[in-house]
Amino acid sequence: MSSKRRNFLISNSILIAFIVILILVTNYYLVNIFGFNKENFMLITSFLIILAIFLNSFLSKPLLEPLFKSDENLQKTIKETLHELNIPASTIQANVQMLERNIKDEKNIKRLLRIKQATNELLKLYNQMEYEIKKEIDKIDKQRFMLDEIIEHSIEKFEDIKKDIQIEKNLSDIVLYSDKNGFQKVIDNLLSNAIKYNDDKGLIKIEFKNSILGIYNSGKPIDTKNILMIFEQYYQEDSSKKGFGLGLNIVKEFCDKHAIEIKIDSNKAGTTFYLNLNNILK
Repeated sequence: MSSKRRNFLISNSILIAFIVILILVTNYYLVNIFGFNKENFMLITSFLIILAIFLNSFLSKPLLEPLFKSDENLQKTIKETLHELNIPASTIQANVQMLERNIKDEKNIKRLLRIKQATNELLKLYNQMEYEIKKEIDKIDKQRFMLDEIIEHSIEKFEDIKKDIQIEKNLSDIVLYSDKNGFQKVIDNLLSNAIKYNDDKGLIKIEFKNSILGIYNSGKPIDTKNILMIFEQYYQEDSSKKGFGLGLNIVKEFCDKHAIEIKIDSNKAGTTFYLNLNNILK
């Protein structure tokens, strides 16, 4: 347990204990003064509840504020550090692009390519960390984006690992309004699972119809008893597959937050994940 969490629990426990003792003492004196009967029971109880709420509001701020202040300072430091990291990474990327135009030597071109790849990975990490911080403090900006662009971008990511799996898509010009990065993660994870649990020469179908996005894979069906468990953190139906069991948990967390209903249809013909996008359609 971290020291910050321990301090919070200790401070909160002391506050609750103090309020409970004070309320019990107040209750004792009020009962002695007014007696205990049906007429004054609700009056005394209501007074004690209001008093407890007031005391908690009044005393919790000075007691717990230092703990929350340290969190704010930490968030500020991380954001400032991330901003500073973005500047040199972007500078390296820009200069590599300029050097690429003039260098002809094959060995130097390969060195530049490695630098470029490393810089791109660094920028990806920067964007990921920035997104996670914004998500934690509920400051994710919603934006308009095209569904087919998200799907296409996701397919491109897995082009090298899908091997002989065929991917078919039937999408029209659908505009969504939501957290774009978060939705991209949802599609990435669903497509990754469709590839991971598919047959060697299997099929994936991605289709949008009547506000429902369906992602089908022709692999073996999910065991019925595991349907409700697959969204749990760290759960993997097949432990032989690579991964940490986080993908579908990320999908469920995003969909719950943005009121996207998820349904699963799994049988001998394969498995389809259905996402009702009605609440984020624009």
